[in-house]
Amino acid sequence: MKWDRTISCVVPVYNCAAYIAEALNSIFAQTLRPVEVIVVDDGSTDATARTIAEQQLPVRYVYQENAGPAAARNHGIALARGDFLAFLDGDDLWHPEKLARQASRFQARPDLGYCLTYKRNFWEPCFKHEEVRLRAEAHPITDDAPGYVLPTLLAPRSTFEKVGLLDASLRIGEDTDWIARAEDMGVVREVVQDVLLFRRLHDRNLSYECYSQRGTDDRLQIVIGRLQRRKAEQPPRAEGEQR
Repeated sequence: MKWDRTISCVVPVYNCAAYIAEALNSIFAQTLRPVEVIVVDDGSTDATARTIAEQQLPVRYVYQENAGPAAARNHGIALARGDFLAFLDGDDLWHPEKLARQASRFQARPDLGYCLTYKRNFWEPCFKHEEVRLRAEAHPITDDAPGYVLPTLLAPRSTFEKVGLLDASLRIGEDTDWIARAEDMGVVREVVQDVLLFRRLHDRNLSYECYSQRGTDDRLQIVIGRLQRRKAEQPPRAEGEQR
C-alpha cells in the first residue's frame, strides 16, 4: 500500500510504568509507522518517565501537571504535526496492522471522516478471577466489539478542526462525547470489523471508574450536551404550531 500521508500518535500516560514499554513497542511494530510518537505524561508519580527513557525509542516526551486524559490528549494534538491523528493509552496494545488497515480505508473512501476498529479486552493475571466469572456469565465485556474509544481512532487533522478538541472537563467518557459530536455533525464514520486494539483491564483502569459517581456525572453531562445540541439545531416553530 502506498501511503503518502503522515500519522502522529499521541499517548497519554499516568502512572503506567508497568505497561508503557509494551504499549510503545506495539506502536513501533506497526507495518505503517507513525511519523512521530508524542507521550504526554499527565503528572505521573511512579517510574513512568524513567521507563520510557530506558526504552531508547524515538518518542517525544512531555510532562504536564495532572489534568486528566482529555487534557493530555489535547496537549498532544497541539504538538502533533502529522496529517492524521491516532491515540493509544499507555496500558493498551495495537495489532501490528492497525494503522495500515485503517489507512487503506481512507484511500478507498475520500469522504471518510474518521475510522474506528473492533477491540478485545484482556485481563492482567491479578484479575484472572474476574475474567473467569465474567466469561461464565457471558458478560458482553468478554466479547469482541466495535471500539467507540479513542485508541481505535484514526482521523485526519481536518476532522478535529471540524469537531473540536476533547472536552477536558470530562475525566471519563471524553471519547464518547467526541464521537457523539462528530455523529451530530454528520462526519462520515467507518468501523473496521477486525480486532486491532487490545485493552488491558487491571486494578488502576479509568474504565472501572465509569461505575463511580464521577463516571455517572460525566455520562449525564454527555447526554445533556447532546440533547442541547439537537435542540439548538431544530428550526423555530411557526406561530401557533403544535409541539
